Amino acid sequence: MRRPPLPSRDALKSLAGGLLTAAALPPWGVWPLALVGIALYGSAADAATSGRQRAARGWLFAAAWLLPGMIWMWFLTIPGYLIAVLVFAGYHAAAAWIAPRGPWRVIGAPAAHTLAEALRFCFPFGGVPLASLAIGQAAGPFLPVARVGGTLLLTWFTFQLGFALTGPAPYVPALARRRGANARSHLHGVLGVAAALAVLLVLVPLASGELGSEVKASAPIRIAAVQGGGPQGTHAIDDADQEQACLAAGGDDCTPLARHLQATRTIEPGSVDLVVWPENVIDVETFAGSEALALVAAEAERIGAPLAAGVTEDSADGSQFVNAQMVVTPQGEVVSSYVKVRRVPFGEYMPLRGLLSALGAPTDLVPRDAQPGTGPALLELPDGTRLATVISWEVFFGGRANEGVEHGADLIINPTNGSSYTWTVLQSQQVASSRLRAMEQNRWVVQVSPTGFSAFVSPSGDVYDRTGVSEQQVLYRDIPLRGGIRTWYSHTGDKPWVALFALVLAVALLPSASGKDLSRLRFWARPAPQPGTEPAQDPPESD
Repeated sequence: MRRPPLPSRDALKSLAGGLLTAAALPPWGVWPLALVGIALYGSAADAATSGRQRAARGWLFAAAWLLPGMIWMWFLTIPGYLIAVLVFAGYHAAAAWIAPRGPWRVIGAPAAHTLAEALRFCFPFGGVPLASLAIGQAAGPFLPVARVGGTLLLTWFTFQLGFALTGPAPYVPALARRRGANARSHLHGVLGVAAALAVLLVLVPLASGELGSEVKASAPIRIAAVQGGGPQGTHAIDDADQEQACLAAGGDDCTPLARHLQATRTIEPGSVDLVVWPENVIDVETFAGSEALALVAAEAERIGAPLAAGVTEDSADGSQFVNAQMVVTPQGEVVSSYVKVRRVPFGEYMPLRGLLSALGAPTDLVPRDAQPGTGPALLELPDGTRLATVISWEVFFGGRANEGVEHGADLIINPTNGSSYTWTVLQSQQVASSRLRAMEQNRWVVQVSPTGFSAFVSPSGDVYDRTGVSEQQVLYRDIPLRGGIRTWYSHTGDKPWVALFALVLAVALLPSASGKDLSRLRFWARPAPQPGTEPAQDPPESD
């Protein structure tokens, strides 16, 4: 029997590059490894002898990066997780196939792969912007790039530096590949690095939005973020059974509402200006007139401050549910409400429900879809303070927080619920995303979860008071208001950057399409070999 061919060395390099890129993501978080991983993959892609090989190596790189980075999806839908990785890796296979060959690849490949990520962030089902290069750089020194162009510019920046490490450039070594005696160096790698450094060193200082802005001069607002604690790895379907068993055993902290009331009762009266609860703490048919509202209002009255609570209730016709954050005053009034707009596919709604049900898929895991909201991502307190409000999943989308800031928000809150997921892959990537949103908008972010992680994030991306998983804790911090500040990204959003990267890719592809090598960009070269002295070339490998 004929033995199957072994993976080529370059195929293994592509896989290794993807795994190193994944290691830059939280919870592992070794951010420099993304640059090494991209450089390793870049050298393998450069050695490809056909478009098929380039596509295969691009797919292997992305699959090795996304399989561990998106493992949280396993707890929502195992088939969906595998299909998502297959499809999203295909985006990068297409990017690798499209990207130019030769010296222009160091310019075109970063743009092509950034466009692949831009597509992943929005399609299908609204996109899945997790396990991104930007999330992997949230703990590194390049995070301020997000203030200029958000997640997409930081993605391009990381790809650009990584691909530049592989050459061709006169002073940058071609990593992990042998160069023949007639190899030439080109200016392209230097141009790529220079463009990235210009963004970091020139544009970032100009992009904060503070120059010429009238920053709000009001006093800071003191916030209490309440994490009630409880078990991880539970689903709504399981919660009811667990709560009934707990209540039957005489427990007094059996529900998320009970645990958060218990923690909130430790807050001293008059000590804070706002109390923030996580997503989904209250689950009722109708919040208005409910016992839950009375309990929340009693705590708001005792403390003497409004309480922003996560409420799940039935839609008007009862066929769907509504996931909202509501502000309850000490007088017991609901004065502001925001309904979540971006829903989690296969978590809060079931795409293609009819088709999947006909195929026998377990669509009953999401028995009812969430009704999407339509209003701006904003809550307003009785004193006029505005909160950009991104509920859970929405924090991964830069446009949601930006919408609240466009409407005059002074800070950002991210009430979330990570209790459905075992391990901390999703939760730690969510903290990283809060760092991105804080940097993009030059605002404080308050992230609060029922079981972890809860934290405060400063406009410079620093994380304060992060809780542990499952513990019950109340976090306190004075938050300066940042009204009047709008960063460059807040003004531009993502669309101009998508257009710019498409233009860069088109320019990089032009020399190949026109048959010109633009040799004028070559400013150093080894002497060409004399006829008959060419070095022997290794036979091409196959993936």
